[in-house]
Amino acid sequence: MEEQFAGDALDLDLWLPYYLPHWSSRASTAATYAVADGELRLSIPPEQGLWCAGLHDGPLRVSGLQSASFSGPPGSPVGGQPFKDGLLVASEEPGFWGYTPLYEHVEVRARGVLSPRSMIAFWLSGIEDKPQHSGEICVMEVFGDAVRPGSADVGIGLHKFRDPGLTEEWSAQPLEIDVAEFHTYAVDWTPGSLVFTVDGAVVKRIGQSPNYPVQLMLAVFDFPDKADKVLGDAPVPELIVSQVSGHPLI
Repeated sequence: MEEQFAGDALDLDLWLPYYLPHWSSRASTAATYAVADGELRLSIPPEQGLWCAGLHDGPLRVSGLQSASFSGPPGSPVGGQPFKDGLLVASEEPGFWGYTPLYEHVEVRARGVLSPRSMIAFWLSGIEDKPQHSGEICVMEVFGDAVRPGSADVGIGLHKFRDPGLTEEWSAQPLEIDVAEFHTYAVDWTPGSLVFTVDGAVVKRIGQSPNYPVQLMLAVFDFPDKADKVLGDAPVPELIVSQVSGHPLI
């Protein structure tokens, strides 16, 4: 897969422009985005509403894309990435399988516009055809309040979630990079191994890995209850992506 966002429209055979819509609705989880000049720009303008209002603990706004999606019928607990116990599907999602790799080199070239109340992320999440197929490979996660002049703490690693075969192994890595500039964040994913790189340099190795397909997730987040951390007007949060690619390693 080689996505360079050519043209002026999103490839809807590859990407679903909603963030976990089965827990609420497509209307309330739709991403704000634009594709132009070889870039995808995910943003959260001031008028964008809350995501999963009344369900999510704390106000949250999200613009995200995912490369696969499905759910059970309304009232079913079957749905990817439940964020609290007891969640039930609100609107059924038909099976969408744009890109679901297994054991590949996957990378994104991206930059972010952040403030202390926002976050950008790129991660690979188990498709959850079974609840235990839920492990998450976090390639890049940056909170705006972890950004400093010329450096940032970049979240990298593995979340086990409901996979009993995995062990939690995630940390925020202090890196001397400016996340407002483009960088390439990548993982080499093989059986029993994850090797994470930033701009080609190895930053983390993990001796375990999910053994089932994943979906790609790209998103920018805004946390309204952190507004008091911002001096003056916060910029519109953005995740700008120029390339997403994946290819087999074995």
